[in-house]
Amino acid sequence: MIITQTPLRISFAGGGTDFKDFWQEHEGGVVSSAIDKYIHVILKERFDDLIVLNYSRRERVKSVDEIEHHLIRECMKKTGVDKGIEITTLADIPSRGSGLGSSSCVTVGLLHTLYTYKGDLVTAERIAREACEIEIDILGSPIGIQDQYIATYGGLRYFKFCKDGEVKTERVDISPWNQLILSSRLMLFYLNRTRKSSSVLNEQKGNIPKKIKTLCRMRDMALEIFEQITDDNLDIVGETMHKGWLDKKSMASNVSDTKIDEFYNIALEAGALGGKVAGAGGGGFLLLYVPRENQDRVRKSLRSLRELPFMLEPDGSKVIFNQRRRMWK
Repeated sequence: MIITQTPLRISFAGGGTDFKDFWQEHEGGVVSSAIDKYIHVILKERFDDLIVLNYSRRERVKSVDEIEHHLIRECMKKTGVDKGIEITTLADIPSRGSGLGSSSCVTVGLLHTLYTYKGDLVTAERIAREACEIEIDILGSPIGIQDQYIATYGGLRYFKFCKDGEVKTERVDISPWNQLILSSRLMLFYLNRTRKSSSVLNEQKGNIPKKIKTLCRMRDMALEIFEQITDDNLDIVGETMHKGWLDKKSMASNVSDTKIDEFYNIALEAGALGGKVAGAGGGGFLLLYVPRENQDRVRKSLRSLRELPFMLEPDGSKVIFNQRRRMWK
């Protein structure tokens, strides 16, 4: 049996600049962090040659091509595992439409688990790159590439997406104490609805050619936040996040709506310095930067929303249990 733990993520700034349509011409950049909410993938070898899958439903098939779960199917094809296993995925939060990178988290966790089952030692860069290939190139999802990389590497990081396709990553230089302070000033509230990210991202992707200046500004804000955190100017992070949210809302018509705007403005009035809707927008979780002395007021003002307490997570995808009964067959 093999069990992997892969973290979900929050993004501070730069989302949208991780689309290939943008970074291959202008370079992109994001600051994001893994959080202590996870997708667990459990793989158990079977005596027979069947493939059994357990997620929100159950599949029992004889060949990889019969698998309906597109991520599991393509991850098995990519790694060459084709029979005799049972895979179970478990999520700490709703696995779709949360805005916390859950789909890419599943892909990364599956690849990590399957390669571990085979006994292959693969780099974090390879797992992240192959997760992007599966989701974007093979399955055609209208998404960027930040989620796959932060799920694989973990920690609080700045990613630079170069024109030649190279992804450069740098862990944000912050002391453990200041990282704890930063974590304590971040709040997540569930907006009581998920959304299909493709409905937001398709429009956002199509708007890239006429939003180049906005995206360049969002990319530069990511570098600003990287420097602000490094220099321990933490409260300015919240203000920069607010500026980024205003730009993000302009990228597509369904990133926000009157209800989301109402919740966000209520939070600002109660003492939040800034924030954003996690992920593509349109639903999922509202991320807020709130000084500790204002958090009770924000909680009270958003009492109709469920809070998700969390901390920043230092690790990326990792194997937490590995008992291989016999060699890869």
